[in-house]
Amino acid sequence: MASQAKDDVESQIIAGMRETVDGQAVLEGEAAEAAVVQLRKLATNFHYTQVECALIATALNSLAYELRAAKHKLDAAVEDAEAAKFTVGSDGSVCYPAAGDKVDGKVPEGGTVQGSAKGKPANQPIDPTGDANDAADALERQAANIHPNPNFGRAVSIANRIAQAVYDATQADEKWAPKLRKLKADDDLTVSERDWADAQNDTGGVRAGARDYLNEIKPPPENGSSKANAMWWNGLSQKERDAYLSMHPASLGSLDGLPSEVRDEANRTSLAETKAKYALELSEIPKEPTKYGPNPNGSYPAFVETEAWKRWDEKYGDRREELDKGLQAMKDIQKRFDETGKDGLPPAYLLAFDAEGGGRAVVANGNPDTADHTAVFVPGTHSNLGKSGSYIGYMANLWQESHVLAPNQNVSTITWIGYDAPQSVAPEAMSPSYAERAAPELNRFLDGLQTAQGGPDTSHTTVIGHSYGSTVVGQSSIDGKLPADDIVAAGSPGMRVGHADDLDVGKDHVWSEAAASWKDPVPAGGKLAGLGGDSDISWWADMLPFGYAWGQNVPSDADFGAHIMETDAKDHGDYWRASSESLANQAAVVTGNYDQVKGG
Repeated sequence: MASQAKDDVESQIIAGMRETVDGQAVLEGEAAEAAVVQLRKLATNFHYTQVECALIATALNSLAYELRAAKHKLDAAVEDAEAAKFTVGSDGSVCYPAAGDKVDGKVPEGGTVQGSAKGKPANQPIDPTGDANDAADALERQAANIHPNPNFGRAVSIANRIAQAVYDATQADEKWAPKLRKLKADDDLTVSERDWADAQNDTGGVRAGARDYLNEIKPPPENGSSKANAMWWNGLSQKERDAYLSMHPASLGSLDGLPSEVRDEANRTSLAETKAKYALELSEIPKEPTKYGPNPNGSYPAFVETEAWKRWDEKYGDRREELDKGLQAMKDIQKRFDETGKDGLPPAYLLAFDAEGGGRAVVANGNPDTADHTAVFVPGTHSNLGKSGSYIGYMANLWQESHVLAPNQNVSTITWIGYDAPQSVAPEAMSPSYAERAAPELNRFLDGLQTAQGGPDTSHTTVIGHSYGSTVVGQSSIDGKLPADDIVAAGSPGMRVGHADDLDVGKDHVWSEAAASWKDPVPAGGKLAGLGGDSDISWWADMLPFGYAWGQNVPSDADFGAHIMETDAKDHGDYWRASSESLANQAAVVTGNYDQVKGG
């Protein structure tokens, strides 16, 4: 219910308040903006409620699992008692009838026994050697062997099983009662970073306590294909899905082949908890001391770095920069969620998220599972989680332009920051090694999209490679079958192949945009770096230092064979400017309106 309420607030109410008619907002003004702010807070409350209720459900299901196991033991013991004509009392005692050889002319009388559990008494450590239990067992066997009534031994055994079942149920109750009591929020309406951090701690506590229950749920296949992942997910019951989602949001959100709504739910939880973790860690870093002070030597320069600042910078400087950049990237992603409905933008889906290292983020405008047209943007050199805001903005602009060309169809434009990109032009971007490592990841993601969409023919897919990202796209064709219908290369330094026909989509479906070399020098630099394919003058490579291959084909060369699209880009990063010719041409390819491509 909380999940549905969150989706209704974000995708229906807030989006509805931002509707426009002929470019004019239906609702505007201070009151409308204030209402949107409050609604966002309400959506956050519902999201937090959703996460905590999922933990409560998993905790209760685990308690029920343990109680069922104890009850099975109890039922089996009671059945055995009834079969033996014994009577089980409400206190767990077992009454057995008279039986055995006569002693002094009388059959040995029956009696009543009370069982004992093998578990440790409350607040007592378990004997690691098992000597205490072994001694008790030996004494019971000895008593049964010398007892004149043969029913005595069986009654003791059944009574012990009953006692053990009750003990197991009591232990489950005592374990889960305090864990459930911890699943409480502060008595206010603000979901703070501390609340999200507590939610992450709660997850760890429930996961540890529910280990036996969770082990009964089949895990996803190790290094499974998208089809194998989808088959695993479809084979789980709804209860099992809910449990896995609540306990393993980070790993579930990264599984290609799963429905986008599932991945989005998992990754949004990871995003909220990671953002809280970063914010709390940042708040604990001591205030930065004054960086410069008078030179204690009284000489030039007059001001130098203070010793206090040097010590602070050595201990905290790098980490604070990492936290600042990570938090800004997460705010940029959240900003896209908050813009749902603005200028008609559809709901956003977070298909992958990881803040570690360079980071990962995959953000879709519109649900790709139901898209008639899908575009996947692969950024290039310097791309990392910190660039999320710019790249998400590129694809928001492309969605707007594409939606105009396909008004009665569903369009999804996706930002794929899913690989470790080179972080320098030289020497990193001159090496194909980054593309070679990234290509399998891109192919897996695209294959996962097709699996979630229902097959390769369900959605028309365009892969857009910018700069070194186009090198990754070309490498993906070299490594295996690139699951796409069209390829757009923008400002490409080369795609590792010499001709458009060498790419999986075929020459007629390869498109190139490149501004004049004085505006975008990257294609020429790619030739120098050798990221293109073979050309008629590649013999120059033997005459140049460092194995550079001036003259290799890149997509913007006529000899490459791609459709050369007109572009009004002003520089290397300007191919997605709103209302630009560059953007309009890409949108025409994305929506399959090839006849509207200018210059192609």
